[in-house]
Amino acid sequence: MDIIVCIKQVPDTGQVKIDPHTHTLIREGVESIINPYDRYAIEEGVRIKERYGGKVTAISMGPPQAKEALKEAISCGVDEAVLLCDRAFAGADTLATTYTLAKGIEQIGRFDLIICGKQTIDGDTAQVGPGVAERLDIPYVSYVRKIEFIGNRCARVERMMDDGYDILEMDLPALITVTKEINEPRLPSLKGEVRAASIEIPMYTAKDLGIDINKIGLAGSATEVIKIFPPPKKGQYERIEGTLDEQVETLLKKLKELGIINIPL
Repeated sequence: MDIIVCIKQVPDTGQVKIDPHTHTLIREGVESIINPYDRYAIEEGVRIKERYGGKVTAISMGPPQAKEALKEAISCGVDEAVLLCDRAFAGADTLATTYTLAKGIEQIGRFDLIICGKQTIDGDTAQVGPGVAERLDIPYVSYVRKIEFIGNRCARVERMMDDGYDILEMDLPALITVTKEINEPRLPSLKGEVRAASIEIPMYTAKDLGIDINKIGLAGSATEVIKIFPPPKKGQYERIEGTLDEQVETLLKKLKELGIINIPL
């Protein structure tokens, strides 16, 4: 099995900063992590390799510092990694991102299965996985919570639904996006960290991939962020002091005064 895992390095959610001019994320000087859902994709790729044999390759699009995320993936059992890195990729929406990732995957070559996290915590669109599958013209299933079977050039998976789950079969090669219910990601091993520290991760630019620069980055994006701002604070609050009984009594009185409750005290 040749497996490709798509991962993204995202800002720590408590330290998100936005460039006021370009309305894109400021990554310099901001602590970054592997997108949490992508950790489940990494783990599932490694588990499939351990069960069926083969190789797992991680791919990411981002600045040079994204190598840190790829090295962490290697320390968790990934065999190889590739970084798509070019200033021309910056500011891409999901349309331009899927085009670039698909070209990067074509550069890697043969694959049986592509695994992505269901969504990223920065964009939260859940569009990249399906978009890559569409670019590569392969079948895909989103929100996979379990892989039941892989063999005979097909896979059977369970897809989460609001009222339960579906069992679906698809031909390989294919793409899936996974949820956190699929596994429990492992921690990096000492052996993996030693290997990750010594491995050289190749970087591909737009020129290396031979892609149309009008389809990448801001130029290739069909959407534009006009404005980003925190939601306005609404309402007031009051801290209630005292013992638990006193707090409950005070709260009930205030709720009654506001007309929210109408019970005798």
